[in-house]
Amino acid sequence: MPKRSLTILLAALLFALALRPAAAAVRIKDITAIEGVRDNQLIGYGLVVGLNGTGDKLNNAIFTRQSLIGMLGRLGVNTNSAAAQLSTKNVAAVMVTANLPAFARSGGRIDVAVSALGDASSLAGGTLLVTPLMAADGEVYAVAQGALITGSISAKAGGSSVTQGVPTAGQIPNGAIVERAVPFRLASEKHLYLALRNPDLNTAEQIAGVINARLGGAIARATDPRTVRINLAGRDVVASLAEIQMLTVNPQSAAVVVVDEATGTIVMGADVQISTVAIAQGNITVRVTAAPRVSQPRGAINNGTTAVTPGPQVRVSTGKGKRLAILPANVTLRSLVASLNALGVTPHDMISILENIKAAGALQARLVVR
Repeated sequence: MPKRSLTILLAALLFALALRPAAAAVRIKDITAIEGVRDNQLIGYGLVVGLNGTGDKLNNAIFTRQSLIGMLGRLGVNTNSAAAQLSTKNVAAVMVTANLPAFARSGGRIDVAVSALGDASSLAGGTLLVTPLMAADGEVYAVAQGALITGSISAKAGGSSVTQGVPTAGQIPNGAIVERAVPFRLASEKHLYLALRNPDLNTAEQIAGVINARLGGAIARATDPRTVRINLAGRDVVASLAEIQMLTVNPQSAAVVVVDEATGTIVMGADVQISTVAIAQGNITVRVTAAPRVSQPRGAINNGTTAVTPGPQVRVSTGKGKRLAILPANVTLRSLVASLNALGVTPHDMISILENIKAAGALQARLVVR
Protein backbone atom coordinates (compact mmCIF):
# COMPACT_ATOMS: atom_id res chain seq x y z
CA MET A 1 0.00 0.00 0.00
CA PRO A 2 1.41 3.45 -0.91
CA LYS A 3 2.57 5.55 1.96
CA ARG A 4 0.12 8.36 1.17
CA SER A 5 -2.85 5.96 1.08
CA LEU A 6 -1.77 4.42 4.38
CA THR A 7 -1.60 7.87 5.94
CA ILE A 8 -5.08 8.69 4.67
CA LEU A 9 -6.45 5.39 6.04
CA LEU A 10 -4.92 5.91 9.48
CA ALA A 11 -6.21 9.47 9.63
CA ALA A 12 -9.70 8.30 8.72
CA LEU A 13 -9.63 5.60 11.40
CA LEU A 14 -8.49 8.04 14.06
CA PHE A 15 -11.21 10.48 13.01
CA ALA A 16 -13.86 7.75 13.24
CA LEU A 17 -12.64 6.63 16.65
CA ALA A 18 -12.71 10.22 17.90
CA LEU A 19 -16.35 10.53 16.88
CA ARG A 20 -17.40 7.38 18.75
CA PRO A 21 -18.74 7.99 22.27
CA ALA A 22 -16.61 6.52 25.02
CA ALA A 23 -18.18 3.43 26.52
CA ALA A 24 -18.63 3.38 30.25
CA ALA A 25 -16.08 1.01 31.75
CA VAL A 26 -16.89 -0.53 35.13
CA ARG A 27 -14.88 -2.68 37.48
CA ILE A 28 -15.51 -6.40 37.61
CA LYS A 29 -16.04 -6.17 41.38
CA ASP A 30 -19.04 -3.86 40.81
CA ILE A 31 -20.96 -6.20 38.50
CA THR A 32 -20.08 -9.65 39.87
CA ALA A 33 -20.05 -11.60 43.11
CA ILE A 34 -18.01 -14.62 44.14
CA GLU A 35 -20.26 -17.66 44.41
CA GLY A 36 -20.37 -18.95 47.97
CA VAL A 37 -19.39 -15.57 49.45
CA ARG A 38 -22.68 -14.20 50.76
CA ASP A 39 -24.53 -12.90 53.80
CA ASN A 40 -26.57 -15.18 56.06
CA GLN A 41 -29.89 -14.02 57.50
CA LEU A 42 -30.45 -14.26 61.25
CA ILE A 43 -33.63 -13.94 63.29
CA GLY A 44 -34.55 -13.91 66.96
CA TYR A 45 -37.38 -13.17 69.40
CA GLY A 46 -36.86 -10.90 72.38
CA LEU A 47 -38.21 -8.32 74.78
CA VAL A 48 -37.77 -4.55 74.80
CA VAL A 49 -38.06 -2.88 78.21
CA GLY A 50 -37.95 0.69 79.47
CA LEU A 51 -40.81 2.00 77.34
CA ASN A 52 -42.77 5.00 78.56
CA GLY A 53 -46.18 3.31 78.75
CA THR A 54 -46.14 2.52 75.02
CA GLY A 55 -45.54 -1.23 75.27
CA ASP A 56 -47.82 -4.22 74.70
CA LYS A 57 -51.07 -4.61 76.58
CA LEU A 58 -50.49 -7.88 78.42
CA ASN A 59 -54.16 -8.85 78.28
CA ASN A 60 -54.03 -8.73 74.47
CA ALA A 61 -50.47 -9.93 73.82
CA ILE A 62 -50.42 -13.31 75.59
CA PHE A 63 -46.97 -14.13 74.21
CA THR A 64 -45.54 -10.98 75.82
CA ARG A 65 -46.98 -11.99 79.20
CA GLN A 66 -45.56 -15.53 78.94
CA SER A 67 -42.15 -14.22 77.80
CA LEU A 68 -42.05 -11.75 80.70
CA ILE A 69 -42.91 -14.46 83.24
CA GLY A 70 -40.29 -16.79 81.76
CA MET A 71 -37.59 -14.09 81.72
CA LEU A 72 -38.27 -13.14 85.34
CA GLY A 73 -38.24 -16.83 86.33
CA ARG A 74 -34.77 -17.31 84.82
CA LEU A 75 -33.59 -14.32 86.88
CA GLY A 76 -34.94 -15.86 90.10
CA VAL A 77 -38.25 -13.95 90.33
CA ASN A 78 -41.27 -16.24 90.59
CA THR A 79 -44.42 -14.54 89.26
CA ASN A 80 -46.46 -17.62 88.33
CA SER A 81 -48.84 -17.19 91.25
CA ALA A 82 -49.49 -13.54 90.42
CA ALA A 83 -49.38 -13.77 86.63
CA ALA A 84 -52.91 -12.42 86.26
CA GLN A 85 -51.94 -9.24 88.12
CA LEU A 86 -49.16 -8.26 85.71
CA SER A 87 -50.28 -5.10 83.95
CA THR A 88 -47.11 -3.24 82.99
CA LYS A 89 -47.11 -1.28 79.74
CA ASN A 90 -43.35 -0.79 79.58
CA VAL A 91 -42.51 -4.11 77.87
CA ALA A 92 -42.92 -5.12 74.22
CA ALA A 93 -42.28 -8.37 72.37
CA VAL A 94 -40.15 -7.84 69.25
CA MET A 95 -38.61 -9.69 66.35
CA VAL A 96 -34.91 -9.06 65.80
CA THR A 97 -33.27 -9.55 62.41
CA ALA A 98 -29.72 -9.17 61.14
CA ASN A 99 -27.42 -10.12 58.28
CA LEU A 100 -24.28 -12.04 59.14
CA PRO A 101 -21.74 -10.93 56.50
CA ALA A 102 -19.32 -13.26 54.84
CA PHE A 103 -16.02 -13.80 56.68
CA ALA A 104 -17.45 -12.41 59.95
CA ARG A 105 -15.41 -13.72 62.87
CA SER A 106 -16.35 -14.56 66.44
CA GLY A 107 -16.32 -11.42 68.55
CA GLY A 108 -17.19 -9.08 65.71
CA ARG A 109 -20.25 -6.84 65.79
CA ILE A 110 -23.14 -6.47 63.35
CA ASP A 111 -26.17 -4.19 63.10
CA VAL A 112 -29.63 -5.44 64.03
CA ALA A 113 -33.18 -4.33 63.20
CA VAL A 114 -35.95 -4.53 65.81
CA SER A 115 -39.69 -4.61 65.01
CA ALA A 116 -42.69 -4.73 67.36
CA LEU A 117 -44.65 -7.97 67.37
CA GLY A 118 -47.60 -7.04 69.58
CA ASP A 119 -49.73 -3.91 69.96
CA ALA A 120 -47.01 -1.60 71.29
CA SER A 121 -47.46 1.95 70.01
CA SER A 122 -43.79 2.94 70.18
CA LEU A 123 -40.38 1.43 70.90
CA ALA A 124 -38.69 4.80 71.42
CA GLY A 125 -36.42 4.86 74.44
CA GLY A 126 -36.50 1.07 74.86
CA THR A 127 -33.67 -1.36 75.47
CA LEU A 128 -33.48 -4.80 73.91
CA LEU A 129 -32.63 -7.58 76.34
CA VAL A 130 -30.24 -10.39 75.44
CA THR A 131 -31.66 -12.06 72.31
CA PRO A 132 -30.06 -15.06 70.57
CA LEU A 133 -30.09 -14.79 66.75
CA MET A 134 -30.44 -18.02 64.80
CA ALA A 135 -29.92 -18.97 61.16
CA ALA A 136 -32.01 -21.34 59.05
CA ASP A 137 -30.15 -24.34 60.50
CA GLY A 138 -31.39 -23.51 64.00
CA GLU A 139 -27.93 -22.68 65.35
CA VAL A 140 -27.20 -19.45 67.25
CA TYR A 141 -24.68 -17.28 65.38
CA ALA A 142 -25.02 -13.96 67.25
CA VAL A 143 -26.49 -12.40 70.39
CA ALA A 144 -28.14 -8.96 70.35
CA GLN A 145 -28.67 -6.42 73.11
CA GLY A 146 -28.71 -2.63 73.45
CA ALA A 147 -30.63 0.64 73.29
CA LEU A 148 -32.91 1.18 70.29
CA ILE A 149 -32.82 4.06 67.84
CA THR A 150 -36.17 4.57 66.12
CA GLY A 151 -35.58 7.93 64.42
CA SER A 152 -39.28 8.74 64.78
CA ILE A 153 -41.34 11.38 66.56
CA SER A 154 -44.69 10.69 68.23
CA ALA A 155 -46.69 13.14 70.34
CA LYS A 156 -50.21 13.29 71.78
CA ALA A 157 -52.04 16.25 73.28
CA GLY A 158 -55.70 17.14 73.73
CA GLY A 159 -56.97 14.17 71.81
CA SER A 160 -54.72 14.94 68.84
CA SER A 161 -51.63 12.98 67.85
CA VAL A 162 -48.72 13.54 65.49
CA THR A 163 -46.45 10.74 64.30
CA GLN A 164 -43.44 11.06 62.02
CA GLY A 165 -41.65 7.94 60.91
CA VAL A 166 -42.37 4.43 62.20
CA PRO A 167 -42.04 4.32 66.01
CA THR A 168 -42.62 0.56 66.18
CA ALA A 169 -39.39 -0.29 64.35
CA GLY A 170 -35.82 0.63 65.16
CA GLN A 171 -32.17 -0.30 64.81
CA ILE A 172 -29.23 -1.01 67.09
CA PRO A 173 -25.96 -0.16 65.34
CA ASN A 174 -23.34 -2.79 66.22
CA GLY A 175 -25.99 -4.24 68.50
CA ALA A 176 -25.09 -7.93 68.12
CA ILE A 177 -21.91 -9.84 68.87
CA VAL A 178 -20.98 -12.68 66.50
CA GLU A 179 -20.69 -15.94 68.42
CA ARG A 180 -19.99 -18.30 65.53
CA ALA A 181 -18.47 -17.79 62.08
CA VAL A 182 -19.69 -19.39 58.87
CA PRO A 183 -16.70 -21.35 57.52
CA PHE A 184 -15.53 -20.51 53.99
CA ARG A 185 -11.87 -20.97 53.15
CA LEU A 186 -11.36 -18.67 50.19
CA ALA A 187 -7.58 -18.99 50.12
CA SER A 188 -7.73 -22.78 49.70
CA GLU A 189 -10.19 -22.79 46.78
CA LYS A 190 -8.78 -23.83 43.41
CA HIS A 191 -11.80 -23.11 41.24
CA LEU A 192 -13.94 -20.04 41.77
CA TYR A 193 -17.03 -18.78 40.00
CA LEU A 194 -17.88 -15.15 39.35
CA ALA A 195 -21.66 -14.61 39.22
CA LEU A 196 -22.88 -11.68 37.11
CA ARG A 197 -25.55 -9.60 38.78
CA ASN A 198 -27.07 -8.85 35.35
CA PRO A 199 -26.61 -12.00 33.23
CA ASP A 200 -25.33 -11.37 29.71
CA LEU A 201 -23.24 -13.57 27.39
CA ASN A 202 -21.26 -10.68 25.91
CA THR A 203 -20.37 -9.31 29.33
CA ALA A 204 -19.36 -12.77 30.57
CA GLU A 205 -17.09 -13.23 27.54
CA GLN A 206 -15.55 -9.82 28.12
CA ILE A 207 -14.79 -10.67 31.74
CA ALA A 208 -13.16 -13.97 30.76
CA GLY A 209 -11.15 -12.21 28.07
CA VAL A 210 -9.71 -9.45 30.25
CA ILE A 211 -8.83 -11.95 32.99
CA ASN A 212 -6.97 -14.18 30.54
CA ALA A 213 -5.20 -11.19 29.02
CA ARG A 214 -4.09 -9.91 32.41
CA LEU A 215 -3.12 -13.14 34.18
CA GLY A 216 -2.06 -15.08 31.11
CA GLY A 217 -3.29 -18.42 29.83
CA ALA A 218 -6.88 -19.63 29.58
CA ILE A 219 -7.70 -19.64 33.28
CA ALA A 220 -11.12 -17.99 32.86
CA ARG A 221 -14.05 -19.26 30.81
CA ALA A 222 -17.67 -18.13 30.56
CA THR A 223 -19.87 -21.15 31.21
CA ASP A 224 -23.25 -19.39 30.81
CA PRO A 225 -24.64 -15.82 30.77
CA ARG A 226 -24.37 -15.60 34.55
CA THR A 227 -21.17 -17.46 35.40
CA VAL A 228 -17.43 -17.13 34.69
CA ARG A 229 -15.29 -20.04 35.90
CA ILE A 230 -11.75 -19.21 37.05
CA ASN A 231 -9.02 -21.80 37.61
CA LEU A 232 -6.55 -20.38 40.14
CA ALA A 233 -4.65 -23.60 40.86
CA GLY A 234 -1.02 -22.80 41.65
CA ARG A 235 -1.72 -19.10 42.21
CA ASP A 236 -2.26 -16.90 45.24
CA VAL A 237 -6.07 -16.92 45.28
CA VAL A 238 -6.59 -13.75 47.34
CA ALA A 239 -4.01 -11.70 45.44
CA SER A 240 -5.32 -12.92 42.07
CA LEU A 241 -8.92 -12.09 42.98
CA ALA A 242 -7.90 -8.63 44.17
CA GLU A 243 -6.26 -8.03 40.81
CA ILE A 244 -9.18 -9.48 38.85
CA GLN A 245 -11.78 -7.35 40.62
CA MET A 246 -10.02 -4.13 39.61
CA LEU A 247 -10.09 -4.99 35.89
CA THR A 248 -12.65 -3.06 33.84
CA VAL A 249 -15.13 -4.14 31.15
CA ASN A 250 -17.93 -2.49 29.17
CA PRO A 251 -21.06 -4.38 30.29
CA GLN A 252 -23.77 -5.05 27.75
CA SER A 253 -27.46 -5.31 28.53
CA ALA A 254 -30.62 -6.26 26.69
CA ALA A 255 -33.03 -3.55 25.57
CA VAL A 256 -35.71 -3.39 28.26
CA VAL A 257 -38.51 -0.94 29.07
CA VAL A 258 -39.88 -1.17 32.61
CA VAL A 259 -43.31 0.34 33.26
CA ASP A 260 -44.89 0.78 36.70
CA GLU A 261 -48.55 1.59 36.11
CA ALA A 262 -49.26 2.29 39.78
CA THR A 263 -46.78 5.18 40.01
CA GLY A 264 -46.60 6.13 36.32
CA THR A 265 -42.87 5.40 36.21
CA ILE A 266 -41.12 4.51 32.94
CA VAL A 267 -37.50 3.34 32.86
CA MET A 268 -35.79 2.46 29.58
CA GLY A 269 -32.37 1.34 28.44
CA ALA A 270 -30.18 3.28 26.03
CA ASP A 271 -30.46 0.68 23.25
CA VAL A 272 -34.25 0.64 22.93
CA GLN A 273 -35.30 1.25 19.31
CA ILE A 274 -38.64 1.79 17.59
CA SER A 275 -39.36 0.52 14.08
CA THR A 276 -41.69 2.08 11.54
CA VAL A 277 -44.76 3.21 13.41
CA ALA A 278 -47.49 5.82 13.54
CA ILE A 279 -49.48 6.55 16.68
CA ALA A 280 -52.77 8.32 17.36
CA GLN A 281 -53.69 8.85 21.02
CA GLY A 282 -56.78 11.01 21.41
CA ASN A 283 -55.97 14.19 19.48
CA ILE A 284 -52.23 13.44 19.47
CA THR A 285 -50.60 12.27 16.25
CA VAL A 286 -47.03 10.94 16.38
CA ARG A 287 -45.03 10.49 13.19
CA VAL A 288 -41.74 8.65 13.23
CA THR A 289 -39.92 9.78 10.07
CA ALA A 290 -36.51 9.59 8.47
CA ALA A 291 -35.09 13.04 7.72
CA PRO A 292 -32.35 12.90 5.03
CA ARG A 293 -28.91 14.19 5.93
CA VAL A 294 -26.19 15.23 3.49
CA SER A 295 -22.70 13.95 4.30
CA GLN A 296 -20.06 16.11 2.59
CA PRO A 297 -16.44 15.00 3.05
CA ARG A 298 -13.96 17.75 3.77
CA GLY A 299 -10.24 18.16 3.85
CA ALA A 300 -7.44 17.23 1.52
CA ILE A 301 -7.09 13.68 2.83
CA ASN A 302 -10.67 12.70 1.92
CA ASN A 303 -11.46 11.41 -1.55
CA GLY A 304 -15.04 10.40 -0.76
CA THR A 305 -18.22 11.56 -2.40
CA THR A 306 -21.28 13.35 -1.11
CA ALA A 307 -23.85 10.93 0.33
CA VAL A 308 -27.36 11.20 1.70
CA THR A 309 -27.98 9.29 4.93
CA PRO A 310 -31.29 8.84 6.78
CA GLY A 311 -31.66 10.56 10.13
CA PRO A 312 -34.42 9.65 12.59
CA GLN A 313 -36.91 12.37 13.44
CA VAL A 314 -40.03 12.43 15.62
CA ARG A 315 -42.89 14.84 14.98
CA VAL A 316 -45.85 15.16 17.33
CA SER A 317 -48.91 17.31 16.71
CA THR A 318 -52.17 17.90 18.52
CA GLY A 319 -54.17 19.66 15.83
CA LYS A 320 -57.64 18.43 15.04
CA GLY A 321 -58.54 16.94 11.72
CA LYS A 322 -54.99 15.95 10.79
CA ARG A 323 -54.57 12.64 9.07
CA LEU A 324 -52.33 9.94 10.45
CA ALA A 325 -49.26 9.35 8.28
CA ILE A 326 -47.08 6.24 8.37
CA LEU A 327 -43.49 6.91 7.33
CA PRO A 328 -40.45 4.62 7.60
CA ALA A 329 -37.91 5.43 10.28
CA ASN A 330 -35.65 4.07 13.00
CA VAL A 331 -35.69 6.23 16.10
CA THR A 332 -34.80 5.73 19.72
CA LEU A 333 -37.50 5.50 22.32
CA ARG A 334 -35.73 8.28 24.18
CA SER A 335 -36.55 10.75 21.37
CA LEU A 336 -40.18 9.63 21.23
CA VAL A 337 -40.69 10.00 24.99
CA ALA A 338 -38.97 13.40 24.97
CA SER A 339 -41.39 14.58 22.29
CA LEU A 340 -44.39 13.28 24.24
CA ASN A 341 -43.12 14.92 27.43
CA ALA A 342 -42.81 18.24 25.61
CA LEU A 343 -46.54 18.04 24.85
CA GLY A 344 -47.39 17.32 28.48
CA VAL A 345 -48.65 13.78 27.82
CA THR A 346 -49.54 12.16 31.13
CA PRO A 347 -47.58 9.10 32.28
CA HIS A 348 -50.74 6.99 32.04
CA ASP A 349 -51.22 7.92 28.37
CA MET A 350 -47.53 7.39 27.68
CA ILE A 351 -47.69 3.90 29.20
CA SER A 352 -50.71 3.12 27.03
CA ILE A 353 -48.81 4.30 23.95
CA LEU A 354 -45.80 2.11 24.79
CA GLU A 355 -47.97 -0.95 25.36
CA ASN A 356 -49.67 -0.47 22.00
CA ILE A 357 -46.34 0.06 20.23
CA LYS A 358 -45.18 -3.25 21.70
CA ALA A 359 -48.42 -4.94 20.63
CA ALA A 360 -47.85 -3.70 17.09
CA GLY A 361 -44.37 -5.25 17.08
CA ALA A 362 -42.62 -1.90 16.64
CA LEU A 363 -40.92 -1.74 20.04
CA GLN A 364 -37.60 -3.58 19.71
CA ALA A 365 -37.23 -4.32 23.38
CA ARG A 366 -38.69 -6.37 26.18
CA LEU A 367 -41.57 -4.57 27.89
CA VAL A 368 -41.89 -5.28 31.62
CA VAL A 369 -45.15 -4.06 33.20
CA ARG A 370 -45.43 -4.03 36.99
